Amino acid sequence: MEGKSYPAGTLIPKEDLRLLRIKYYGFDGEIKTGDMIVHKTVAGELLDIFQELLAAEYPIEKISLIDYYDADDMRSMTNNNTSAFYWRNITGGKSLSYHAVGLAVDINPLYNPYVKGNIVEPPSAAVYLDRTTPVKGLIANSQDAAVRAFKKRGWRWGGDWRTLKDYQHFEKHGNVYKKYKSKLAEISRETKP
Repeated sequence: MEGKSYPAGTLIPKEDLRLLRIKYYGFDGEIKTGDMIVHKTVAGELLDIFQELLAAEYPIEKISLIDYYDADDMRSMTNNNTSAFYWRNITGGKSLSYHAVGLAVDINPLYNPYVKGNIVEPPSAAVYLDRTTPVKGLIANSQDAAVRAFKKRGWRWGGDWRTLKDYQHFEKHGNVYKKYKSKLAEISRETKP
């Protein structure tokens, strides 16, 4: 994590993060185990969500820390890696991402791209823009098992957004995120010349 997903200047204390060992149903039909770092307030909830997805034999290609990709989000997405914590801003913006505090999860991101106008990330995911084509691991709509599992626990899905679509993305709103966003705004004000 040091110098990768947790660079110098990261506001969230390490003791607020948890490393989860998650069992999941792989694309090959085998049960696998992957690692994910999340905020401590959602750790139990995420274990329940992934247990529900495992019981439903919901296909996930892989779950690895983004550090295995040198904290390169594009490389991780292109490799269809499901991940969570990564200190960064939102895609194309200056606001703190929910990933930065361990309150967001991206599932099968190659098959479930971020789409805003003509921008598709990762770019190789453009072939998966048709949400009606049956593809293993593709989150087609709000009836998808992953969407249902997250939403019933109060998470928001990027596929529901109006100005852009982030089909891979689930985030948990609340006071934890607001605390770190306020801290970041305070630091920005203090460091302005």
